[in-house]
Amino acid sequence: LSGQRFKTRKRDEKERFDPTQFQDCIIQGLTETGTDLEAVAKFLDASGAKLDYRRYAETLFDILVAGGMLAPGGTLADDMTRTNVCVFAAQEDLETMQAFAQVFNKLIRRYKYLEKGFEDEVKKLLLFLKGFSESERNKLAMLTGILLANGTLNASILNSLYNENLVKEGVSAAFAVKLFKSWINEKDINAVAVSLRKVNMDNRLMELFPANKQSVEHFSKYFTEAGLKELSEYVRNQQTIGARKELQKELQEQMSRGDPFKDIILYVKEEMKKNNISEQTVVAIIWSSVMSTVEWNKKEELVAEQAIKHLKQYSPLLAAFTTQGQSELTLLLKIQEYCYDNIHFMKAFQKIVVLFYKAEVLSEEPILKWYKDAHLAKGKSVFLEQMKKFVEWLKNAEEESESEGEEGD
Repeated sequence: LSGQRFKTRKRDEKERFDPTQFQDCIIQGLTETGTDLEAVAKFLDASGAKLDYRRYAETLFDILVAGGMLAPGGTLADDMTRTNVCVFAAQEDLETMQAFAQVFNKLIRRYKYLEKGFEDEVKKLLLFLKGFSESERNKLAMLTGILLANGTLNASILNSLYNENLVKEGVSAAFAVKLFKSWINEKDINAVAVSLRKVNMDNRLMELFPANKQSVEHFSKYFTEAGLKELSEYVRNQQTIGARKELQKELQEQMSRGDPFKDIILYVKEEMKKNNISEQTVVAIIWSSVMSTVEWNKKEELVAEQAIKHLKQYSPLLAAFTTQGQSELTLLLKIQEYCYDNIHFMKAFQKIVVLFYKAEVLSEEPILKWYKDAHLAKGKSVFLEQMKKFVEWLKNAEEESESEGEEGD
């Protein structure tokens, strides 16, 4: 307060960052344990109390994976001592890598603070892949797959594989084959899919290839030939789901803009061809898009009239994609589902079907098939009762046309 300044006491300087001594201790201990991985795990557990794992996490993991400290690019630092008790010097088989995965599991469970350091280490190792031999890459891939399966690692580490140089030289795709094989071997494709979805990587797998090879066909061929058919099918399904969502979004925008039907039909047909989407899928997408563009009346007596007016306008669009009996049946089931799920539409079902029959969106055969045995359980007694008279009329009309045909003969 009187303006005097006091010198703060100089604190003790922190110990200099020197990983050499730490490395020597770890390597000496590993040399003594030999290749008995149970003994290795016990040694690492005990050493955590004496050595500063928090500060030297990178050095520790470098040694356990590569046998010594890694220089930038993935080569072992020349002036350092090394050990053969490491992943890269081990046998190249799944059983050995599972045993090593246990060593990492135990270590990280015991010293939770190593979790982040280990993830950073794996991300770094993936960026160094070109500096390792093919056998070393294979071992690392198997180990990473196992650790992803048991939750020691998070799937976000795979971001490192999208490095441009690794992708361009085919290293990323080759590494991914071994990684996914061991991951799926430990779990299954559904568990893998869940992990990928959590980190928004379920739609990015094609980026393992250069831009000119990022197609479902190329991905599918590459991974199927490598024995990963389930991964190929998963990516194909993801692509189709993505294409469907995109189609529905674009359709709704085109409808709200009031684009001409001929333009919408042309766009949809191009998307069907490009993404191998079936007519049945498309008719279901068009139906839900058409029904979502309107604010429906809450009064049951008014909603039927509103629906007929709206659907009459869109019937040419639906007619363009009901060229097969199966597509017509799909549309009927979608109408049934919609009327059941939206209570105000319960009484409108028959009116919608008759409208589509008159507009040549639906024909006799699929309607009769739906009535006989192809309907859903949802509200079936109500809808079958509504359709009874119309179905009888259809049957009579069919019989009359048949007998007229016979008289003509």
